[in-house]
Amino acid sequence: MSTFLCFFISYLKLKKFTFILEFIEENEKIEELSEVEKNHVKTEEKHLSCSQTKLKDFKKRGATCTQCGKGFTLKTTQCLKRHQKIHTGEKSYKCSHCDKRFSQSGDLKTHKRIHTGEKPFTCVQCGRSFAQKGHLTGHMRVHTGEKPFTCDQCGKSFRKLSTLKDHMNIHTGEKLNSSSLKTHERIHTGEKPYKCSHCDKRFNYSSNLKTHERIHTGEKPYKCSHCDKRFSDSSSLKTHERIHTGEKPYHCTECGKRFSQSSSLHSHTKNIHNK
Repeated sequence: MSTFLCFFISYLKLKKFTFILEFIEENEKIEELSEVEKNHVKTEEKHLSCSQTKLKDFKKRGATCTQCGKGFTLKTTQCLKRHQKIHTGEKSYKCSHCDKRFSQSGDLKTHKRIHTGEKPFTCVQCGRSFAQKGHLTGHMRVHTGEKPFTCDQCGKSFRKLSTLKDHMNIHTGEKLNSSSLKTHERIHTGEKPYKCSHCDKRFNYSSNLKTHERIHTGEKPYKCSHCDKRFSDSSSLKTHERIHTGEKPYHCTECGKRFSQSSSLHSHTKNIHNK
């Protein structure tokens, strides 16, 4: 027998031994899995022995979140680490434009589009662009007429899940929670607990105060995706972008003429039809 052949046979024996050790090690890891993880072991392949099934499933799933039981494959164990930040509250990704922090890099990327004005998702029907894919998906239902969210009480359908949730209050009789109720009551009481640190102006909502203070700071975090113009609030940006897109969402019920701003429609109705 040649030296090379002897060497090759020895190599094969070593590989086999290594594989057996790896099998034992992996099998021991399976035995150490928590009860949550064990419940996720699949035994669909009946021709495999119990230990073989566990090993194949362990290699396939890799790891499980001990908080909620969600499974991840060996190839996506890094996803488990990112996922666990949901439970720990860790927010390691900070926006370079403001102080807001996020637990997921994808959420930070989406948030930054508020500052950059980037809107990579465009409607093929009308050309309107969106910063988030989910917003485009919801918008497309305006064109298709699709209403995938159906009330199981009366059968009424809605384009948005949030609209369905609001509608369900009719059936359940559910009222506003205490926090929302307190905020709502400021409309009636006139209470304005949020005071500007630069002037004496007060506001009933913290979001309104934040927008107002940009008058003093000069901050304009909302950038037009078509030109270099910037704005202090998202609604002003949205109105401005209609100059570029040609969108005219407001129409006159008397003559059908369309307008890009509600104020223009109001002036038209007052001056033309209500004379």
